[in-house]
Amino acid sequence: MENKEVILLKKALERQKKARKQAERILEAKSKELYATSRKLEETNERLENLLSQKTSELEGVFINIVDPYVVMDLSGRVIKMNNAAKEFLGYDCEIEQLDLNTLVHPDYTQYTRESFMKLTQAGTLKNYRAKIFVRDGSEKYVQVNGSLIYNKHNEAVAAQGIIRDITQETEVKQLLAEQKRQLDIIVENSPLGIVLTVKGKILKANKAFGQMLGYPDTKLKNLRVTDISAPEDQAESVALMSRIDRGELDTFSMVKKYRTKTGQTLLAKTTVSAVRDASGNIVYQVAMVDDITKEIAAENLLKASQSRLSSLISNLQMGVLLENEDRRVELTNIKFCELFGIPAKPDDLKGMDCRAAIQEVKEYFTDPDGFVNRIESILQQKEVVLSDELEMKDGRILERDFIPIYNQDIYQGHLWTYTDVTLRKTYKKNLEIQKEKYSSIIANMNLGLIEVDNNDVIQLVNQSFCSMSGYSEQELLGHKASEILLVQNTGFMEQKNHDRKNSISDSYEIEIKTKNGNIRHWLISGAPRYDEQGEVVGSIGIHLDITEQKELELQKENLLKELEASNQGLQDYAHIVSHDLKSPLRSISALATWLNDDYVDVLDENGVFNLQMMQEKVEAMDKLIDGILKYSSIHETPSLRQKVDLNEVVREIREIIYIPEHVNIVIMNTLPTVDADPTKMHQLFQNLLSNAAVNIENPEGVVRIFSEENETHFKLGISDNGVGIPEEYHKKIFEIFQSLGEGERSTGIGLSIVKKIVTLYGGEIWLESKVGIGTTFYFTILK
Repeated sequence: MENKEVILLKKALERQKKARKQAERILEAKSKELYATSRKLEETNERLENLLSQKTSELEGVFINIVDPYVVMDLSGRVIKMNNAAKEFLGYDCEIEQLDLNTLVHPDYTQYTRESFMKLTQAGTLKNYRAKIFVRDGSEKYVQVNGSLIYNKHNEAVAAQGIIRDITQETEVKQLLAEQKRQLDIIVENSPLGIVLTVKGKILKANKAFGQMLGYPDTKLKNLRVTDISAPEDQAESVALMSRIDRGELDTFSMVKKYRTKTGQTLLAKTTVSAVRDASGNIVYQVAMVDDITKEIAAENLLKASQSRLSSLISNLQMGVLLENEDRRVELTNIKFCELFGIPAKPDDLKGMDCRAAIQEVKEYFTDPDGFVNRIESILQQKEVVLSDELEMKDGRILERDFIPIYNQDIYQGHLWTYTDVTLRKTYKKNLEIQKEKYSSIIANMNLGLIEVDNNDVIQLVNQSFCSMSGYSEQELLGHKASEILLVQNTGFMEQKNHDRKNSISDSYEIEIKTKNGNIRHWLISGAPRYDEQGEVVGSIGIHLDITEQKELELQKENLLKELEASNQGLQDYAHIVSHDLKSPLRSISALATWLNDDYVDVLDENGVFNLQMMQEKVEAMDKLIDGILKYSSIHETPSLRQKVDLNEVVREIREIIYIPEHVNIVIMNTLPTVDADPTKMHQLFQNLLSNAAVNIENPEGVVRIFSEENETHFKLGISDNGVGIPEEYHKKIFEIFQSLGEGERSTGIGLSIVKKIVTLYGGEIWLESKVGIGTTFYFTILK
């Protein structure tokens, strides 16, 4: 067993030796092959390195002569090589002096430069690096750099190269454009004009002013078309002008058009549209400038209307008006001017006429022709306001002339003449002097006492009647203070009246005064301020009437009224007492009749029962009559209570308490008013009218209609029924107390009297319209 294993192990060992020898032969062959390949690669690398060195020299010659600056630097930033363009641009020569590019970078770009260099070392290239640097002369330059790493034969980064492009001018242009754009945006957004950018009728952008004009936010306007905010009547003209712009016939146009605001109102604006075209002449977009002229148009219309009114006013003035310009040419005149000077032409025909020649033609109308001309020349030389120049004409007329120079910002622009015919006034003044003498005599002898005082209450004038009333002579009064010599019972009251006169207040009042002989008299005084020719208050004038007798009569009247009021109150109290005293036996009679009917119902025949029933009805009618008299007497001449009373509610309450036959319906035709009144009086008013209407309808279907209307001062109400009607001869009689149309059982004859008294109490009237067999309508009014 062991021998077999040994044999097997030996055989296995032999096989391993053979396999190892075979592997060594294969390994040797492969080693030779790899060595040969390695030699070939070395030879190839040498050739490639030579070729690369040759190409690098060629490229260096190319870069040295390129237009843009080219530099080669080591990885710390020190410049190794640079072409002539770089030397000229940077102002440095690395062959003469050392140059570190890091020292040229502006401090604002230091961090950005570090980050960019790290990207270069990681990626091997750098594209579009932009920074600001300092050149040799100290000026700042903006540059753009595209660069890459330079590797040695071991593929190690040993340097970096890059082309520098001067973008200073380009950057400055961009910054200028950006600043201009920012300024333009500020101008656009803060412009009072609406500015809109559109393309093919669609709004791309609008400034704040345009949005505020129309009441839209910016975001909402961007979703709209121009036609959405334009008035329909302007769209045809706008489309026609836009078509001309599209055809190249116009580059801009202006028009006044209407816009619709968000709230639906109309905005009037002057709109200027300009086309912005590209290099080929095609429209890129349109810009619209919108100026809201709604207020300007309204102001212009008001100005035109004002000018028209002014022109009409001047044309119809009762004074002659002549407006001349600085060259003395007629600008405006009116009909009255032509009439005053007998000019047979219309005012418009005189415009532009030379006034120098016209003066020579009209001077003969005046009593002093040369003086008329010389005065005009003198006034025109001085150019100062002249008022009330008096001119006498040969025909007896007297004219008053005013001259007003016209300046605009201290520049003389003409003058205005006005001529007024004062002949009547002058004649009136003369007549007034005559009349003054005449009326002075009348005043002196009239029965009313007259006194004039100055602002210090010193008496200036009295007439004979005032002397008689006061008991003082004229000499005793003139020159003395009225408050000191006239013994007025309430001096403080008189001081207030004197103060009122100084404030131009006129009034009438009563005073109690003691005359010279000590008698107490009552005077009625009408006082008014007294003015001088300039309209200044210089005192007061008083007209005095002795009303002592009338005052005594008034006191008697007041006493009588008090007695009458006491008497009326007594009568009213008596009415209540009488009504109570009368009702007491009536109640007894009613009770006795009831007892007789109950006790002797089996004994009484039909005639006896009927008589007892008649007795009850008469007692009931008497009770109603007493109630009516009491109500009538309790209605005073003036309402004692006033509050808001809804007449609709009054009618609803009455319908619940009065008897309404089943076949009758009461209808309110329209909402009745709410009045200021006594609720009880309104209930009495409507209850009487509705009761009368409801119980006097014999038609199978009865209806009572209530309606109202109003005017500026009164409410007018009506109550209409389709009852039996009232003959015309009774239309006035039924409002009198104790008058009725019935048999007497249903009516006391007081109800309508109460109605009329209540209506009269509230400042109204009552009347009716009626036709027998058709119906009746009662109308009444109530003062608002």
